[in-house]
Amino acid sequence: MIDQLVQFDRDLFFAINHGLSNGFFDWLMPILRDRYTWVLLYLFIIVFSIKNYGKQGFIMILFLAMTFGISDFLSSSVIKPSVQRLRPCNETEIKIKVNNLVDCGTGYSFPSSHATNHFAIAVFLIMMFYHKWKIILPIGILWAASISFAQIYVGVHYPIDILTGRLLGSSIGLGMSKILLSNKSFKTWKSGN
Repeated sequence: MIDQLVQFDRDLFFAINHGLSNGFFDWLMPILRDRYTWVLLYLFIIVFSIKNYGKQGFIMILFLAMTFGISDFLSSSVIKPSVQRLRPCNETEIKIKVNNLVDCGTGYSFPSSHATNHFAIAVFLIMMFYHKWKIILPIGILWAASISFAQIYVGVHYPIDILTGRLLGSSIGLGMSKILLSNKSFKTWKSGN
């Protein structure tokens, strides 16, 4: 059963990494998964939240930072060292077949920290702002999913790494937003009001 799952994961990886390969994606995917691509977005979220919501916005940003910190710590420092799954671009028997578009890195693969962190951020923000801006749901999910998909495309993660990161990150984002929204100072939180 495990061997079949691993083989399916590998087959799906190559279907994306090779099967979808094209010049446009070869240019776009490394940009999507680069941490510096999103710096202005993060800065906008911080400034927007504090400017429009004052003390509540500042507290929300602190919770967002904690959400990121927890998701990154759990994926990178707890689960990855425990599981020790090699990245496809580092796995001896397949690495020469991998279309590797970025530096492979020396870290482990399971789960994807990019997927965990970005889904945690997206779900947290969706929970905080959905009341006022329903459009944040598809935008947030598409944003996190695009970054996660890029991890497979560039050759550094398997699909199961992404799926697990998505589930872990979404759970953390949901949990942290629920904790914040249950706080009595946020009982009156109505994004946009």
